[in-house]
Amino acid sequence: MDTRPFRSVLYIPGSKARALEKATTLDTDAIIFDLEDAVAIDEKARARVLLAETLESHDYGKRAKLVRINALSTEWGRDDLDVIASVRPEAILLPKVDEAVHIEALAHQLDAREETADTRIWAMMESPKGVLNSHAIACAPRMAGFIMGTNDLAKDMGCRARADRLPMMTALQLPLIAAKSVGIIAIDGVYNAFRDEQGLRAECVQGRDMGFDGKTLIHPSQLAIANEVFSPSEAEITLAKRQIEAFDAATARGEGVAVLDGMIVENLHIVTAKQTLAKAQAFAELTE
Repeated sequence: MDTRPFRSVLYIPGSKARALEKATTLDTDAIIFDLEDAVAIDEKARARVLLAETLESHDYGKRAKLVRINALSTEWGRDDLDVIASVRPEAILLPKVDEAVHIEALAHQLDAREETADTRIWAMMESPKGVLNSHAIACAPRMAGFIMGTNDLAKDMGCRARADRLPMMTALQLPLIAAKSVGIIAIDGVYNAFRDEQGLRAECVQGRDMGFDGKTLIHPSQLAIANEVFSPSEAEITLAKRQIEAFDAATARGEGVAVLDGMIVENLHIVTAKQTLAKAQAFAELTE
């Protein structure tokens, strides 16, 4: 599993030179360079060349870099891959993934190119069929993570939009569980009302509570909230340190469990505590 932070994952249109330039300075953990939905049909050929040139010439630092190509079944997908492969992409994000064979087909093409020997694959989970096949997809070659495509998913399911996302809960949880079962990243879908900070915060908190590693975002104004919510709080960091100290002291006394603030602390709590501290350290290093 990639140990880098993925609290904030920002979509950037591959056709917008100014946005591509600005992204080098934004406080985002990861970037999805989008050649699919964010690019008009008559701009796709220019966008893939612009993006390849930009990735070659610009430094995006420690940020994870995903390129969302068009589906290989479209007239643009293979050309996207041909052009982007030349710059040795870190990861390809494949849209419209309904079953593992879609990932296998892309992996086969990456295997055939020396430039993409180390390129990983991410999958858009955005259809009912994809959700139902999520475990097989998660186990496919080169898989590194899932991105929830909640807008397309809601459309295909015909469910109503609700603040609590109750109608989508099963569709969110199945890919999340599949990702966690094989140790890959799972990123929650976008929040469309980018000026609604209260709504964004509530959805980020819900996604964090569920176990998602971060949130996909459509506007830089959403970054601060996502980074805050998906980071361990000061209270969580303090508790993690206290749990470790209490457990170490109990172990030194020959005891298998500790008691802290009236609560049992076992080894499983220490695993979580150490993960919390590791995340906090990784987030701190990202801003150095």
